[in-house]
Amino acid sequence: MKKTYLILENNETIYYLDEGNKEKEVLVLIHGNQSSGIHHMPLIERLKNDYHLIVPDLRGFGDSSYNVAVNSLEDFSTDVISLLDDLDIHEYSVLGWSTGGGVALKMAALRPDEVKNVILVESCSYRGYPIFKKDENGAPLMGQYYLSKEEMALDPIQVAPLKLFFDTQNKVVLKSIWDQAIYTVNKPSPEDHDMYMNETMKQRNIIDVLWCLTTFNMSQLTNGVTLGDGSIRKIKAPVLSIWGRNDLVVLEYMIDETCEALVNCKKVIFENSGHSPYIDQPDQLEQEIRRFLKK
Repeated sequence: MKKTYLILENNETIYYLDEGNKEKEVLVLIHGNQSSGIHHMPLIERLKNDYHLIVPDLRGFGDSSYNVAVNSLEDFSTDVISLLDDLDIHEYSVLGWSTGGGVALKMAALRPDEVKNVILVESCSYRGYPIFKKDENGAPLMGQYYLSKEEMALDPIQVAPLKLFFDTQNKVVLKSIWDQAIYTVNKPSPEDHDMYMNETMKQRNIIDVLWCLTTFNMSQLTNGVTLGDGSIRKIKAPVLSIWGRNDLVVLEYMIDETCEALVNCKKVIFENSGHSPYIDQPDQLEQEIRRFLKK
């Protein structure tokens, strides 16, 4: 698979994979944090004969540029929409994994007449992903939020060590984190794992992304940090939300509250999957996507 690129009007260079059958319907695949478009490879291989797949590296991930820092997940969404506009693609379905789920939801709210279907895979909530303050033992103080990016960046458990691992390019430790938190059921082959980690190490925006997740809020209420914009009500597309029973990153209540806020949302639970059904249950993932898009 070879990436190509476009320079957007905002002067960001977005690299992306353009795979599959260009005569078929378009499916846009949005990756999550600590990853890139390459992490969708198991799904690309399974779907490329029947879909036209556009798979970007978001700004600051993979090979895409990071000229201007993102301030919200919406910045990622508008980048992808601009990419699709430049490709003259104005009707598509979008799949978002983890953080990418928030990006996908915002795309569906910004372009409700273009986004025909939304697939959420282990997605963050439409009310964001909280990072709580810690006590002297490092345990989270539930309901006590960081109120600035600078304060959050000093978090001694979830944030500061992670930034250090990226700054020092500590691939061994980051691989261990993936093995313990993401690949909780199955693991990719050593060759694929190394390829994915090489892509992970390219990320240049870890603090900004974590703050974007904290402040993301499409509800009409506060999430403890920011007041929501109510944009979840603008989504017209049907939504499929997939969650793995063994997910240690995204909790089930996050999936449930998002589905409850949507007009048309179907929740599917994978009993033998963690945060990466791409590796844990790829065949079932393919089947659910095909079933949903053929409805």
